[in-house]
Amino acid sequence: MNDSEPHVVIIGAGFCGLAAAFELVTQGIRVTVLEQDRDVGGLAGSFDVAGVQLEKFYHHWFTNDVHIMQLIDELRLHDRLLLRPTRTGVYYANNFFNLSTPLDLMRFKPLSILNRIRLGLLALRARRVSRWQELESLTAAQWLKSLGGDEVYRVVWQPLLQGKFGTAAEDISAVWFWNKLKLRGGSRGKGGEEQLAYFQGGFSALAMRMVDFIEKHGGTVRTHTPAKRIQMENGNVCGVVIDGETVNADAVIATPALPIIADLIKFCVSEDYLQSLKRIRYLANICMVLELDRRLSETYWLNVNDPNFPFVGIIEHTNFEPRTTYGGKNIVYLSKYLPEDNRLFRMSAEEFFNYAVPYLQRMFPNFTQSWVLQYHLWRARYSQPVVERHYSRLVPDRCSPLPGLYLATMAQIYPEDRGTNYAVREGRRTAEVVVKALKSA
Repeated sequence: MNDSEPHVVIIGAGFCGLAAAFELVTQGIRVTVLEQDRDVGGLAGSFDVAGVQLEKFYHHWFTNDVHIMQLIDELRLHDRLLLRPTRTGVYYANNFFNLSTPLDLMRFKPLSILNRIRLGLLALRARRVSRWQELESLTAAQWLKSLGGDEVYRVVWQPLLQGKFGTAAEDISAVWFWNKLKLRGGSRGKGGEEQLAYFQGGFSALAMRMVDFIEKHGGTVRTHTPAKRIQMENGNVCGVVIDGETVNADAVIATPALPIIADLIKFCVSEDYLQSLKRIRYLANICMVLELDRRLSETYWLNVNDPNFPFVGIIEHTNFEPRTTYGGKNIVYLSKYLPEDNRLFRMSAEEFFNYAVPYLQRMFPNFTQSWVLQYHLWRARYSQPVVERHYSRLVPDRCSPLPGLYLATMAQIYPEDRGTNYAVREGRRTAEVVVKALKSA
């Protein structure tokens, strides 16, 4: 590549931005990726545990995540893809229940036999939905009650919705929940057990291989480089302003959360467009990662169906990726979605740890603080878009009103929900749009 070729600047080195860069350099377009953090990966970023990279926020793939699987194949890294059966459970009424297989479902005593059958049929009926548009006018609560009845909703689904979305739970679209059921229901082994995927070395290892590919094909990835604003010239986007310089560009792909993008272009577009970007609500996330000297349980994904418990789930990562990977340490995630003004989001790591311990002790009576070797606390201001009814009317187009500026964010991954698989899909699709525009200019 040379300086006379078109140049695209990508804001954000999460999986969406890296996938866009991957696609562009593959097609011979010169690329610069700007990332404000020290490391790449975005919400799939990692930190060091026992000399190994571990995700700050729990991550896995489903076996039907075709876009990430295709990318791994193109990078010739399929031998590093790990497929494993996992154990899913529910904590309800001070008891633990396995829910990994159809047989586990039939043993789920909090529901009557009839409602256990209804719960099983609900998942099957959800997977058969062919036109998600027909669900857009329904809330998740309305749809789930219509499929499974009030008792199934009260015992199984309502606590999960309220635990994740809090006061926004009643606003969540049926489309969002349908997609969750479709994904999990389609990631099964031959015996009906859930099967999930991971990458040897963690998600950061894949992100770094993407960076290597981008740079070997003439691209540049700059970390510690926050974008300040979009630069315009003669009505067209011409670059991105960073500290002390402007990175010139023939096109810009912006991948951060929509309110952040709004701040980058606030002097360039109408107030109506700015408000449309800010209209979509986001929940923040605070996640504590515990390094323990022993297991809490044998379950990977434990849904907590107790409204008095602050965490909607306890994810015991080393019941998925072996603890030998982390020097024999057991890794547990305690994750909480919440508004950014919630007091928990402002807690220090020590405060949050002291807050969490009594809840763990109530659930696991043998647990003591002596089990904890170390703990870490991570925050993300824009973690989960609140997908409301008729969300398709709120999603901005990838082509912005500014000629040369394209949006590719997790809030636009619809009807699917956020995640690295769909981030890769949206990044590559947006890159294809940019390539066509550059070639036709």
